[in-house]
Amino acid sequence: MDRLTYKQAGVDIEKAEDFVEFIKLRTAELRNKALLFGSFASGILIEGYKKPVVMMSTDGVGTKLKVAQDMGIHHTVGIDLVAMNVNDLITSGAKPMGFMDYIATGKLDLEVLKQVIEGIIEGCKLAELSLVGGETAEMPGFYPEGVYDLAGFCVGVCEEDQLITGKDIRAGDTLVGLPSSGFHSNGYSLLRKVIEINKLKYDTYLEDFKKTVGEILLEPTRIYWKEVKVLLKKGIKIKGMAHITGGGIPGNLIRILPEGVKAVVEEREIPPNPIFGWVQRLGKVERGEMFRTFNMGVGFILVADGENAQRVLSEIPQAFILGAVRSGQRSVEIA
Repeated sequence: MDRLTYKQAGVDIEKAEDFVEFIKLRTAELRNKALLFGSFASGILIEGYKKPVVMMSTDGVGTKLKVAQDMGIHHTVGIDLVAMNVNDLITSGAKPMGFMDYIATGKLDLEVLKQVIEGIIEGCKLAELSLVGGETAEMPGFYPEGVYDLAGFCVGVCEEDQLITGKDIRAGDTLVGLPSSGFHSNGYSLLRKVIEINKLKYDTYLEDFKKTVGEILLEPTRIYWKEVKVLLKKGIKIKGMAHITGGGIPGNLIRILPEGVKAVVEEREIPPNPIFGWVQRLGKVERGEMFRTFNMGVGFILVADGENAQRVLSEIPQAFILGAVRSGQRSVEIA
């Protein structure tokens, strides 16, 4: 079997990045400019008030939905939907305030959608924010029966002078990682391809993990708000935060780096999570492709100077030193 890549599984990250650049160029002519456009979350300054900034994010769950629908388990993707949006939003230092969902389906299945909403409610509880509304669209002839899609929208707020942008990151700063709960909600096109090629079933029990394949794949995305909230309340100076989603550590950490510095990630410092090695072996996926596709056990990264990095470690028991920022061409290296 040839070595698999995310692109062979149908996902072209480079093309998606080109599309974002196109949108940036087109929005430049709009009168009201967005803050941090193209970052994990972006927003607007509310004029006429005391410098509050409203930050917003939107995201979905991706083809993890296919796994959930094939298995008939629908509440965990509701948690994922909230997590993907909230984790993006909080990288800016904003407090999550409200969440809205969009559900599209060919034919309403009340019991299925109740499960989805139960998951969304659970996610909102974990993220300490309100579900303020949404839209359910029944679109017969567009979506096949039994298929639904999800999108989420999150709004938060912070003071303008408290925005975390990454612009103050300097050589000598420390990278602090927070572990992921698993695959989160990225890389599932490649994951499903690996499962298909190896003729595995979702109910296949894996003795090494004491779980079925499906249970591993549907593990909900971890929400990091409570950890970030502690740091903000304690006044710990965080220079940048990255949510590790599609594109992995290299594709997401670089988004907060200013020119003239590079992030060096020490692979040996990542707490071992054997599910990534399992997929790599099954799919014969090269190391670089693994890091470009999956979070590899790191769901969230914070950047701080040495003193504040130590304060992060003291406040968050699961946090770990992941690497350092050094002088060089703007990039991310996996050492």
